[in-house]
Amino acid sequence: MKKSSIISEKISITDGRRIHIETVFLAKQSDGSVVVKMGNTMILATVVASKETIKKNPGFLLLTVDYKEKYYATGKIPGVFFKREGRTTYREILITRIVDRVLRPFFPKKLHAEIQIMISLLSYDNSVFPDGLAGLAASSALAVSDIPFNGPISEVSIVRWNKKFIIHPNIEEILKYEIDLIVGASKEALIMIEGEMKEISEKEILSAIAFAQEVIKDQVNAQIRLAYKLEKFRTKRFYEVQDKELDEKIHKITYDKTYKASKYSYDKKQLIEKYRKIFNEVKLHFTEKMWKEKESLAHYYYEEIKRKVIRTLVLSENHRIDGRSSKEIRPIQCWVDYLPSVHGSAIFSRGETQSLTTVTLGSSGDANRIDNALEKEKFYIHYNFPPFSTGDVRTIRGISRREIGHGNLAQRALKNVIPSGNPYTIRMVSEIFESNGSSSMATICAGTLALMDAGIPIKLPVSGISIGLIIEHGKEVILYDILGEEDHIGDMDLKVAGTAKGITACQMDIKIEEGISFKILEKALKQAYEGRIYILNEMLKTLSLPRKSIKPHAPKISVLEIPKEFIGSVIGTGGKIIQEIQDETNTVISIEEKGKIGFVEIVGKHQDKISKAVQRIKAISFVPKRKGIYDAKVKSIKKFGAFVEIIPGKEYLLNISEINWERLDKVEDVLKIGDQIQVKLMGIDDSNGKIRISRKVLLPKGRK
Repeated sequence: MKKSSIISEKISITDGRRIHIETVFLAKQSDGSVVVKMGNTMILATVVASKETIKKNPGFLLLTVDYKEKYYATGKIPGVFFKREGRTTYREILITRIVDRVLRPFFPKKLHAEIQIMISLLSYDNSVFPDGLAGLAASSALAVSDIPFNGPISEVSIVRWNKKFIIHPNIEEILKYEIDLIVGASKEALIMIEGEMKEISEKEILSAIAFAQEVIKDQVNAQIRLAYKLEKFRTKRFYEVQDKELDEKIHKITYDKTYKASKYSYDKKQLIEKYRKIFNEVKLHFTEKMWKEKESLAHYYYEEIKRKVIRTLVLSENHRIDGRSSKEIRPIQCWVDYLPSVHGSAIFSRGETQSLTTVTLGSSGDANRIDNALEKEKFYIHYNFPPFSTGDVRTIRGISRREIGHGNLAQRALKNVIPSGNPYTIRMVSEIFESNGSSSMATICAGTLALMDAGIPIKLPVSGISIGLIIEHGKEVILYDILGEEDHIGDMDLKVAGTAKGITACQMDIKIEEGISFKILEKALKQAYEGRIYILNEMLKTLSLPRKSIKPHAPKISVLEIPKEFIGSVIGTGGKIIQEIQDETNTVISIEEKGKIGFVEIVGKHQDKISKAVQRIKAISFVPKRKGIYDAKVKSIKKFGAFVEIIPGKEYLLNISEINWERLDKVEDVLKIGDQIQVKLMGIDDSNGKIRISRKVLLPKGRK
């Protein structure tokens, strides 16, 4: 196919850059494919749907999204043994989740077909980060296909730096952020937000979202124009499995019983058991053969009945399935120092959600190397969600996408309260021992307490809350601290984490394609603030401030800087000197060169031995500063002056003429071995590097 036959559209960004969308050139056997280009960054997105309707309703949309970054996109060869792309990286999983969450609400509810969307980064030049373009590419592929989709939608990456908004930033601009967000929306509706902030107000977040949504409108219009140029866009496939008679029958058998169970069963396990018994009674109304044919669809219809019942209870009676009203937060319990052998630990329980979070302190060698790149994280969180936390039996097949996503959200919420001078690598692990909603927010709360228990002087404590929404026929109810079932049947899941000063991270998913208004979002953010401040105050009743010191069994670390030219002297020939210091002080020493500075990290269990190692290294790398004043000890006396020690191992000649203003015949008339004096560095002889020091310049004339 000639390149001239490519069908394309362009989108202009406010700063003059352009995005190009092209189709009908690559991957033509897929149901829809596009290439999105911005600068030299190029993303290919393809979509394929099964041709047949799935007869057995799975109860959820069978959508699979995969985002992959090819090594060749940046001119690299994989550094693994097999020299090809291997397992999906954390970053790829996080972008996949963002795209999935904004697309899912826009597929028809009764679409019973498998859909696979594959997004590949083909070229990347650092001029624009690809995260925000992946959603645009996926939606464009759907827009030019014949697969039912109620879009288009789009996503944009937006940062604020120095009070200025930047759309689709590069990596350098992202690193300067005050606000770093990805926003997903349709032309009319806000659907998804995710990002981190440096203690930003709710008003500032709303202004960033509003700015992003205006940009999204242009991207949606471009997709509509592109789709109208293709014939297959005009005729969409039809997938639907309906059985109106079965729906009505199940409603008649189960609705009243489900309503009663939902209103009077405040325990999760008890309610699940009641739902199970109610559904099992449906089976008695069918022959074995008929039930085999209808069971899958019956499950789907009963889930819809539960959804309707729970929503009706909230909207009409302000009654939730655990007995709370919309604004109540579940009982909170906190413990710290729960595990005696770890460096920091805390338990945070809120209702039937519980996180045990630990903090382990390590050296720079324990930093997390991100996806085999040069970048390292000195603070990172691992979130574990075992099946027993929800009372389930499930085969464990490695780390789930959920675990990676929830851990990342908690990490973004807490990382900016870690002090910049912190010498430790901090690994935090959240074990979810019980889950009924908001386990990522429980991780943030437990994480804050664990950091304070470990003696990390965090800037301010952080708490988090999940806010839900049920909206129907113009009536809306915002829910504090949502349950797992309320997340499933509700219209919004808004997670907000922050300090008393401002928001540090947020994540929002809207489950309905009509989205929500800015008025509702503003109201939800206000209530999220009230909720997280309440939770924060409850947390601080257990531990109000970081401990003054780390635990006795935690490693101690000292970091010092030395001039680059002394690195070799500290290491010694074949590592002799550094090994000697380590053996004498029972420490581990590492040196990293950055520019003209050598950063020396000394790790040990005993502070006195670390101090001894520090003194040894300072002695080797000591360079007196011109006009610097130093305490000195007289080590030996000669006819022409005295040799004084400024730091252990470093002796300098104090000439007899620089001891006193008056002429001396003998050094011993003023000084003796062991005397403590002060000297000033007067200069360095450029020809031989010898240092000139003086005592007399620090004395008034005429005083000995």
